[in-house]
Amino acid sequence: MSQPLSGLRVLDFSTLLPGPFATLMLADLGADVVHIESPTRVDLVRVLPPYANGQATAHSYLNRNKQSIALDLKDPSNIQLIKDKIKDYDIVVEQFRPGVMARLGLDYDTLSALHPELIYCSITGYGQTSDYKSRAGHDINYLALAGIAGHSGRADQAPPPLGIQVADVAGGSLHAVIGILAAVIERRSSGLGQYIDISMTDCVATLNNLAASAVLAAGQKQYPEQENLNGGSFYDYYCTKDGRYLSIGGLEPQFMQGLATILDLPVLVEKGASFDPEDRRAVKAALQAKIETQDFATWQDVFSQADVCVEPVLHLDEALRSPLAQQRGWVVEVPLDKTSEQTEPQLACPIKFSRSKARYEYIGQALNVGKW
Repeated sequence: MSQPLSGLRVLDFSTLLPGPFATLMLADLGADVVHIESPTRVDLVRVLPPYANGQATAHSYLNRNKQSIALDLKDPSNIQLIKDKIKDYDIVVEQFRPGVMARLGLDYDTLSALHPELIYCSITGYGQTSDYKSRAGHDINYLALAGIAGHSGRADQAPPPLGIQVADVAGGSLHAVIGILAAVIERRSSGLGQYIDISMTDCVATLNNLAASAVLAAGQKQYPEQENLNGGSFYDYYCTKDGRYLSIGGLEPQFMQGLATILDLPVLVEKGASFDPEDRRAVKAALQAKIETQDFATWQDVFSQADVCVEPVLHLDEALRSPLAQQRGWVVEVPLDKTSEQTEPQLACPIKFSRSKARYEYIGQALNVGKW
């Protein structure tokens, strides 16, 4: 079985999370990725605790299947080396602020003049144009400016800091992969590469999809706990007797009826579909009063056999050991290097193919300071 992206070659200048996660997906699917790092300014994921097998776990995961090479981009000889080798690569990924690669002499215009088939993807917080292009930012800032934080969380509380980097990954990494692979397909007909401008804020703003369509086409403003899916309805989390939580999401009539029967809560059928704020509060209060009568394990047993869209809120360590995780192969054992029998558990590539497969050759390696 082959990897679907076998034969594609990627030159990766990115650091931290958005670019490296994008190129990890490409590498898992078979692309040959060379990660260029500074010999003097360490990529922070190499030193981000915790550690396992002598390395930062984030580095070992984000850089698996990649060759990591140290090159000082302030050295003109290394710039020339990259230009000499650029024809051997299909794709460049970089994550510097706008203008940095041009000052280094490694921008798209320069490299595409040497290699017209080159696909060049820049991932930044705010894109290559606009007054924001040179501003610093992090995931929390992109979510704020994209409007997502403004209609998330509780009406009487601050927006919640999330457990994952939504803008970095769903905005930056995944849209970069989509753009890159679309350009690879287009190149088959045109014979030419092209430049891809990925703004994490632009891309994460599109994740507002349903809410934004309501604002734009119907003029309906969005606030926390207003809509069906952001806490305005009984679609929400409920605390058990022992302080754990259940997620309840059965908005459809058949699920409401089933849940009402299991919990002996006729109010759920009577008022569960109501848009009246008082009715909604009454349903949520009734659900909370019922759920807090039993502990987490009891409710897990009750709902494990019930098809009513109720699931336990698992801690990450529980989720990664769950039957679903095991049955779907969420975790794989990755060799420490190409010849090692020792492995490290890591998240698997989630994309399943009927004929092709992902590869897991080795975890992220130490920086190669030798010749490229």
